Amino acid sequence: MFTKDQLINQLAGQLIVSCQAYPGEPMRDPRTTSQVAASAVIGGAAAVRVQGLADVQFTRTAVEVPVIGLWKDGHEGVFITPTLHHALAVAQAGAHVVAIDATLRERPDGLTFRQVVEGLHEQSGALVMADCDSLESAFAAAEAGADFIGTTLAGYTAARPKTEGPDLELLTAIRAEVSGVPLIAEGRIHTPAQARQALDAGAHAVVVGTAITHPASITGWFKEALSYDA
Repeated sequence: MFTKDQLINQLAGQLIVSCQAYPGEPMRDPRTTSQVAASAVIGGAAAVRVQGLADVQFTRTAVEVPVIGLWKDGHEGVFITPTLHHALAVAQAGAHVVAIDATLRERPDGLTFRQVVEGLHEQSGALVMADCDSLESAFAAAEAGADFIGTTLAGYTAARPKTEGPDLELLTAIRAEVSGVPLIAEGRIHTPAQARQALDAGAHAVVVGTAITHPASITGWFKEALSYDA
């Protein structure tokens, strides 16, 4: 298990790769997830982010870098590790860091985000990555004791409009207004240049997922470009 200080130092200025596949896709298999994660580590990923209890378990055996785990349950509202029960299960599966929806929306179990963070810290050795959607939720997450703040949900709730690339404006605002908690940029980072921009905007580390680990989307981008009638 990594200590908090070790994780913060190890992730400084580094790339985190999100390794996920959607239900029904050929790659939606925990063994495949772990293989993709191991490949990302060979390429230089300092940590990986995976979804699902089995995926976390398989990935923990496949890589030696920190594993950020989450459990998506549902499709609407709060569904990224939505309850304390989900968070504890992800930690039990072996995640070093548990990613949790930290928006200001009501949670399915009626607990506040602070109560989930406190419960997870008290009952497991895992740290918390707060998946935020706004400056307000980032403030609240920091006050609740989150160990990391991510911009994961920016543009995916009503709090902010969806930007074409990463929400650099939000990154800059959080970096300036929220101190003491490492900021992780995540969401719509599709090119190395955008990853660099996110780091320059104040991110402690950068998460890239789709552009590295989702072949269907990447293929679609190329197909669309070739189909365009100039």
